[in-house]
Amino acid sequence: MTWQIKAALAAIISALAFSAGWVVKGWQASKTIAELRAEQSQGKATRAEAARTDETNTAKLEGKHAQDTIYNADRLAAFYTGIADVQRRELARAERLHRDTDSRAATYRAQAQADAAARDDLADKAAVLDRQLAEGLGVVASLGGDLRRRDAEVAALCDQVNIERRLSGHDSDQACSR
Repeated sequence: MTWQIKAALAAIISALAFSAGWVVKGWQASKTIAELRAEQSQGKATRAEAARTDETNTAKLEGKHAQDTIYNADRLAAFYTGIADVQRRELARAERLHRDTDSRAATYRAQAQADAAARDDLADKAAVLDRQLAEGLGVVASLGGDLRRRDAEVAALCDQVNIERRLSGHDSDQACSR
């Protein structure tokens, strides 16, 4: 073989080796691209699953929050009904006492006139005190109802603060307890 044929063969072999290397590099690049795409797809799937889990947890929390809020509002309404009944009975008693004050005042005056003129002043004072007592019972009944209503509202507001804190994940941080 002549040196020209050897050179030609060497050139052809070099060209074939270069081409084979080029093909192998292409396969390696394709493999790397496929691996990157697989990693990217896995990352997207992981993020989608995390988002779905977060949405599920949020929906559960919102449902519990709504349920607790409705329960708290119903309890407050029941307190109002009970307070109103007690207040209505106390006001009716105060009204009955108030209606009878005139007859009691007349009785006091008759007794005072029978005993002496000095007792007339005492009868007027007793009548005034009796009226004040009847009016005072009405005021006490009204204020007692207001106080019970305020206590129920404070308890309901406290429960609502606890409900809101549970929504934000702070179950152990209670505003108040019963």
